[in-house]
Amino acid sequence: MKTALLTDTDLRAAWAKGERSICTVAEGTILTPTARDFIREHRMELRFETVTYHSMPMAAVPKKDGKAVYVEGKTGREMNEKPENMTHLHGNVLVEKTHPRIAFRGKLDSLAADILCVQVTAHEAGQQKLTEELEELRGAVLTLLSDEVLEKDAEPLCLFGMDSETIRYTSHHVKETIGVEHLMPQWQMGRLPVELNRLRTRIRETELCAAMAFDGGHTDIIEALNRLSSAAYILYCRTLAGYYDGGKP
Repeated sequence: MKTALLTDTDLRAAWAKGERSICTVAEGTILTPTARDFIREHRMELRFETVTYHSMPMAAVPKKDGKAVYVEGKTGREMNEKPENMTHLHGNVLVEKTHPRIAFRGKLDSLAADILCVQVTAHEAGQQKLTEELEELRGAVLTLLSDEVLEKDAEPLCLFGMDSETIRYTSHHVKETIGVEHLMPQWQMGRLPVELNRLRTRIRETELCAAMAFDGGHTDIIEALNRLSSAAYILYCRTLAGYYDGGKP
């Protein structure tokens, strides 16, 4: 179970599903007194999951005579200090903060933050499965950020149990695969669908930023972002179809 507040009602529901020996909750979960009584009376073992946080990729900086050695990307000139108006492109190579690739990294960073906001909305709405699928989406964004910084090729995406081509097919055939038409967002749909649609547009903006940064190169990253926007659209359509409320998968 992964809730911010655990009640005896939650435990009774889990008990009815056969979850009777171990109660696993996220670290920091608050238990009501009746929940604690239920656990004690039914001799359940209470376990807390440790939250795992992603670490940011760090650039390796070589040293000479005990001092850091930086290289200016434009000229190749060596420097012992990093100017405030410059940042790492890769390794110890520095570029101005207005460099297109740095702008792209900023977009990825903002995108991960946007996903977190939607996760909070989904969690507060009791949509735990959607919250978890959004975490898959966020993990893919952070992996892309790490791959770009470390100059690694992006692997084909696999999200919600679907490979890259299945994601693409599903997003193009939502009537057949999810059970809804391609619907234009409207405020009457409610907060979650509207926020998921906004997330889709944020990913599109990030894809455009990548295309400008790489100027025809890194098609692996462009494809990954294209699939990410398709994945966000799938979550939008699933929400409209009632998938997370027990509707058609």
